Amino acid sequence: MVVLSELCEGSSSSSSTQAHRYDVFLSFRGVDTRHGFTNHLYNALMHANISTFFDDEEIETGEDLKPELEYAIKSSRASVIVLSKNYATSTWCLDELVLILEQRMKSNHIVIPIFYHVEPTNVRKQQSSFGDAMAKHKQKMEVETNSTKRNQWVQKIELWNKALREVADLKGKDANGRQEVELIDEIVKDIFRRLCVSSRFPLPQLIGMENSIELVTSWLKDATSHTTDILTILGMGGIGKTSLAKYVYVLHSHEFDNSSFIADINRRCYTKYNGMIDVQKQLYNDISKPSSVQVHDVSVYTSMIENALARKKVFLVLDDIGSIDQLDALLGSKGFHPGSKILITTKDAWLTQSSLPFKTNIKPNYTEHKLRGLSTIEARKLLCFHAFMCNKPKAGYEEVSEKLVKYCDGHPMALKVLGRSLHNRDVTYWEGYIDTLKKENNSPINNVLRMSFDSLSSENDKDLFKHISCFFVGMDKNDTLTILEACDIETKTGITNLIDKCLLNIGWYNELTMHQLVQEMGRFVVREESLSCPWERSRLWGHESFRVLNQEMGTKNVLGLTLDMKILENKRIRGSLELKTDALSMMDRLMLLQLNYVQTNGSYEKFPKELRWLCMHGFPWKSIPSDLPMENVVALDMSHSNIESFGIFYSYPQRLHKRLKKLIGSCSDDKRLLGSLKILNLSFCEQLRRLGGFDHLPKLEKLILNCCTSLLEVCESIEECVELVHADLSYCNKLGKLPRIIGMLKKVNTLLLEGCALGESRIKVNNIGINSITSSSTIVGAMPSYSKFFAISLPRYLVSLSLENNNLSTESFPVDFSCLTMLKELHLDENPIVSLPFCVRSLPRLQILGMSNCNMLTTIENPPPTLKYLSLYFGSSCNRLLRKVVFDPQMSPLMFIFGSEMFSTSSFEFEGIVKIQPVADVEEKVLHCLGWTNLDFLIGMCVGAYLDDRREESEIQMYYEFGIFSTIYWSKEMPNWITDRSMGSSISFTIPSSPNNLTGLNCCCMVTSPFTEDVHLEVPLMKITNITKNLTWIYQHYVGSVLDVGGKSLMLLSHWMFGMNEMECGDHVTITVTIRENPDVIGNAVAKECGVSFVYDNESKDEEEDALGYYKSWNHIIGGDLTAFQTTTGEYILSKWRILAPYMDLGMCGDGTLFKGRYRFYMSKCTLELSLKGSLTYWRMALKESPTEQNSWVHDNEDIQLPLEAS
Repeated sequence: MVVLSELCEGSSSSSSTQAHRYDVFLSFRGVDTRHGFTNHLYNALMHANISTFFDDEEIETGEDLKPELEYAIKSSRASVIVLSKNYATSTWCLDELVLILEQRMKSNHIVIPIFYHVEPTNVRKQQSSFGDAMAKHKQKMEVETNSTKRNQWVQKIELWNKALREVADLKGKDANGRQEVELIDEIVKDIFRRLCVSSRFPLPQLIGMENSIELVTSWLKDATSHTTDILTILGMGGIGKTSLAKYVYVLHSHEFDNSSFIADINRRCYTKYNGMIDVQKQLYNDISKPSSVQVHDVSVYTSMIENALARKKVFLVLDDIGSIDQLDALLGSKGFHPGSKILITTKDAWLTQSSLPFKTNIKPNYTEHKLRGLSTIEARKLLCFHAFMCNKPKAGYEEVSEKLVKYCDGHPMALKVLGRSLHNRDVTYWEGYIDTLKKENNSPINNVLRMSFDSLSSENDKDLFKHISCFFVGMDKNDTLTILEACDIETKTGITNLIDKCLLNIGWYNELTMHQLVQEMGRFVVREESLSCPWERSRLWGHESFRVLNQEMGTKNVLGLTLDMKILENKRIRGSLELKTDALSMMDRLMLLQLNYVQTNGSYEKFPKELRWLCMHGFPWKSIPSDLPMENVVALDMSHSNIESFGIFYSYPQRLHKRLKKLIGSCSDDKRLLGSLKILNLSFCEQLRRLGGFDHLPKLEKLILNCCTSLLEVCESIEECVELVHADLSYCNKLGKLPRIIGMLKKVNTLLLEGCALGESRIKVNNIGINSITSSSTIVGAMPSYSKFFAISLPRYLVSLSLENNNLSTESFPVDFSCLTMLKELHLDENPIVSLPFCVRSLPRLQILGMSNCNMLTTIENPPPTLKYLSLYFGSSCNRLLRKVVFDPQMSPLMFIFGSEMFSTSSFEFEGIVKIQPVADVEEKVLHCLGWTNLDFLIGMCVGAYLDDRREESEIQMYYEFGIFSTIYWSKEMPNWITDRSMGSSISFTIPSSPNNLTGLNCCCMVTSPFTEDVHLEVPLMKITNITKNLTWIYQHYVGSVLDVGGKSLMLLSHWMFGMNEMECGDHVTITVTIRENPDVIGNAVAKECGVSFVYDNESKDEEEDALGYYKSWNHIIGGDLTAFQTTTGEYILSKWRILAPYMDLGMCGDGTLFKGRYRFYMSKCTLELSLKGSLTYWRMALKESPTEQNSWVHDNEDIQLPLEAS
């Protein structure tokens, strides 16, 4: 759990805070202010939840201060002293004043004097009423005959005089000429802020929400906006929205003059009479002075709130907004005071930006943060915290704990509720409880999630949600929409509404995803239609489908039914059902049917005739029964079936077929048996050999034949499918006439040809309709006579094309692809491509490019500037031949997926990030500009460098990153031009004056090793601090470690390009090197010596600009844009791990420790987001998670914290 703490005034420690009984002690003269100002102040303090001591005795008894008053002062954190006209006439008041000031000196007691219609000068000098009062006290002293009492008077008067002078010198509040209400409001807010009253409130228990806390806190503290900032925290019920908002509010509300947290708005508005008015009243009273006028009209309160928001800078939290009317009533339309912060939590993404503030001329700055749940590790911690009061399961509970964690799927509320329910229960109880959960409709978790479903305004949206939760989770969104639209479900607005309500998500591969608990809630809603008679329900799945079919109890109520015998939990049932087709005869309204791996028996004549979706994986027969009614079917999925042929296949020539069709017609009465079919999926039908009859499929839009490995022939009648836009022929590697078939796909925009053995093909764009290139004697004649290549003509309207794993070389592609003007997605993965094909650069709209596992790839230069996503991941066994990656300077924002294996330790350039080349190949003028001379001895020398535990032996390299040139080698001494040196791991110096401008520093450190045999020697981390300018750069070298050769010292020589904004003459600078301990060896290397020399510009400045111009053009260098590498103001972590693993904390602690905090890193795949905007470039790393395989790229280990989401 994140623990955030602040040390507030009036408290030297948390323990002392707990010992205080009161926040404030009020010292006042009753006759002056008891029934007026002080009474109002007391009420205002108590209303603000500030515990206040108020002495309600009218008459002072005795001369000495009452013990209870003395105790109250000592047990208060602050005192407010109301210095009124008659204050000094009371000896009690004066004694209180003395004790209060003593506490101020002893215990950091806060003192706030209020000069209530008196002048501070009169208090200080005891003039006017204060002079008169002190004179009377002196008279009493003078008439006192008892010497002891007289001495006491002398001492007290002396203390009183001193106290009055001291309190008059304190910063206080002057009531003269001010409205008392405003003054009281100011005093209360000052005390609230200085005592951090809000931080005393109980903080919600937050585990695994560090990133969200950091994001919201950063938003809250960002003061750069000159308008209002509105942040919406979005997520499903119970995901932690309120807890996150409350956590941040409690910690930071005291930093604002006006703040308000309005909780549970939606429930309060709908369950209470005049609920909205109650909410408005709370908000108005929090941000403005309470109104004595009784308001019973929402619009009147809205106007009052509008006026208050326009006048004051506020921090508001509006929790659980459920409708746009609620937002409009609470925020109005007049706008806000600049600098205001408004945080909204809701389950509906649409609401905030549809409210009145966003319909004004000056719109607020809007940010949205969606909570998606906890990682597996954090979910386990949260469950165990509540179930076992520790972070790990107790012995014997590991298996049941994992089951419960999987069931909750990262849902914080579910983990908390279930953990508490199972506290101190035995394992048997846990197991039974888990089984009960899946049958329980009225659990607290289900009730919370049900609120989002109940808020859906139309029955259409509710039916859509029930259909998806019962049948279509994990299915392609477009396929689902096609099916459900045929069922008269409006999906265009419905899908959007479900997403906005956090009931549905769209996955990385366009699949419909739904949180497991939300899906169960949807199925609970269906079960409620008939709890004891499943056949009376509208939808059936799993065991209940088996039961209904086995007992032949289907009714006309059933709209959809799924049964998959392979995934039934009860193994005794699997394979034991032979379905009699008559069991479906009573389901007249059945439109959605899935019977996977079900053995059927009987005639299909009585099969439901209203079917829109028919899915029968593992269908046992060799052909589709002719009596199966499919006139209304729009989606047919027969994957993994035994069918050998599909449709009517014409073996005679196409021209003859057309003539015959004209003469005899297609079918009698032009009846098309599959006339409604839009989606045909025959994937993994390994016995399928022939496919035809496409003239009977006039509406076919999507044809999927993936892995039909025995498919030999596709009828040329496919040309008749004029609506076909998606064709998947992947791994149909025996298919004859494939080029001709592809050429017939006139309107196809998505073509998947993975693994189709196209290695001997040449690819061209079909510019002239469907004619195959083989009919063009011109082109064929241009090919070598010995060539076995045949040409594939690609449809020119393609939007998505996959040519993965086809053994295609760079030469297989044409010079120009510009005719593919619509192509946005191209996958060339797993091909022996050496460089990016030139034709790819000519694609005018390309956004997605896949080139992963192209193990022969050496260069990628200038992909299209429209590109937004590039996959360049290599497996651990790749040859690492990639040597250069170059992007167009005008590149649009780019998401870059790659593995650390892509990087090399030698001869490698990722333009803008790192360039590595042998020192021997570096131009002499570049070395001259760096001030590097006499390095010829490095030529021919080799070093064994390690990068991510991979060793590469190479000649001495020059590394360039972040504006830093460096090289690593072994030697017995530093270069002689390193002039200033210091023994040990640090050096401090002042940059000497010079008539020329400083252009850089040369730094060298010598590391000695006690080892005599080959071991890894960590490359030191270097920290340069400009104390004068308060700037720090911490550089972790690209290479992690090198192989110790023994007998020589490791030299890290680097040149740092600095400008005048970073370094100039007279600046005081320190350089420190740190070597991380190597846990694998006994004894460690040490930094023996550090040195520095200074490089200035000279008369050959133009030559320098030419030599270093390319390097200075990079954006992420010192003096450029290092925003992504900044940790705190003025401190930058310069490390490749800020790209590969941005959550790893590489800061250097005061004790010299290299790393602080816990490691968070990605093990293989990483996502780099580059954004090149003119001359400014920045990148941001984020984990790209597949919604169905969350955190699958992250090393799942107890010692590693996982990031919650893609950033």
